[in-house]
Amino acid sequence: MLRLCSSSETRSMLLTNAGIAFKQESVDFDEDSIIASSPKNFVYQATIGKYNANFAAFGVDELPLLVADTVVTSQGKILRKAKCVDDARNILYTQSGNITSIITCMIYHSKNKKVIDISQTDYIFTKFNEDDLETYLESGEWRGKAGACMVEGFCKGYIKEVKGHESTAMGLSVEVLQRFVEK
Repeated sequence: MLRLCSSSETRSMLLTNAGIAFKQESVDFDEDSIIASSPKNFVYQATIGKYNANFAAFGVDELPLLVADTVVTSQGKILRKAKCVDDARNILYTQSGNITSIITCMIYHSKNKKVIDISQTDYIFTKFNEDDLETYLESGEWRGKAGACMVEGFCKGYIKEVKGHESTAMGLSVEVLQRFVEK
């Protein structure tokens, strides 16, 4: 069993589907203070910040820690979580018909090992249909999602090509994690 230091329902689902037992609880970390020159640097700094906050609160004596963060990038821009519907619309227009990279950094720390991984999945999207986009925006499902993107939802029908693991794009590189989780 491990401690998932994330409130993400998607990360919880990924662990459940992979058969990895976990307890979900975390302390917050403010990502808005991060200044980064590249998407990989940003996601690494965010994950380290979350890790430090959760390690201070929980340590690894009781349960191993699992901390992760995800960033979306397209056309050279870091696409953060949208703050409002207009922001979400602009973020999604940036991805429409373009290559979107979803980068996930995770830290798994048990008594015996500490693993830091940065994985990337690239999606080539066709142009988003305007009506579909507006319906998605009205649904509010984009809220709390890096890049307002849901490759398992709205964006799925627009995927032209994928390079990498879907789990990475969903926020947790399960294929990598499974190699290190202690049974």
